[in-house]
Amino acid sequence: MTPPCIILVEPQLDQNIGKVARAMLNFGLTDLRLVRPQTEWHNETARRLSAGAEGVLENARAFDDLMAASFDLHHLYATTARPRDMIKEVLTPREAAPRIFEDVQTRGERVGLLFGPERCGLENQDIALSKAVITVPLNPAFSSLNLAQAVVVVAYEYYQAQGGIPKARAAPAALAPEKDPPATKEELQGFLEQLDQELEKSGYFRAAHRRAVMTQSLHNMFSRMDYTSQEVRTLRGVVAALVNPNGIYSRPKRKRGD
Repeated sequence: MTPPCIILVEPQLDQNIGKVARAMLNFGLTDLRLVRPQTEWHNETARRLSAGAEGVLENARAFDDLMAASFDLHHLYATTARPRDMIKEVLTPREAAPRIFEDVQTRGERVGLLFGPERCGLENQDIALSKAVITVPLNPAFSSLNLAQAVVVVAYEYYQAQGGIPKARAAPAALAPEKDPPATKEELQGFLEQLDQELEKSGYFRAAHRRAVMTQSLHNMFSRMDYTSQEVRTLRGVVAALVNPNGIYSRPKRKRGD
């Protein structure tokens, strides 16, 4: 069982990264991933505010974009306010925690918990890649959590959920990892890139100013669903057959390390 990782998108303050590391280790989470960090996280300020969680900082990894940070994951849960202009299931941390634990413990899948920049939160294109949204219910008259507080709330609920689901429960046969493993974000991204390319060639994106919104909508639609690796390969084959009935040009990307 691999516990969820914490992904911070464009964290801006070194002290906040240190506090997040402290919050993570309190609840047994050690995999910290940073997307385009705007500050150093190995410095003395971050280490001091981690309050003994230096190991989390030392093992933290930085990435150029969210897809690179989540290539080995099966699901992302975006912690943010209710998204606009997209259909996405919205859960409280308490509602999300058992589902996340079910993904991790029962199915052996890898999950990322996504948090946005301190100043403005996550962008829609990042939320579109998530399976669901986690929103912390707060006082409507004053709903302001800092980054570390948000991590504490979500990590605490996950930590509590670990004792609430029977560990002996068997995984559904259709999702048995050894037979038909769930698709990773890298595999799904390969399909989405193929789809985008073929739609571009076909002239689907007729209005250039609408291309980004249309692409985001498609990515959001496919990211809400759970796929196996075979299902993603099937989707790629369908697209390839539609654009080239006499032969398949597009091939699935090789996995990292192959």
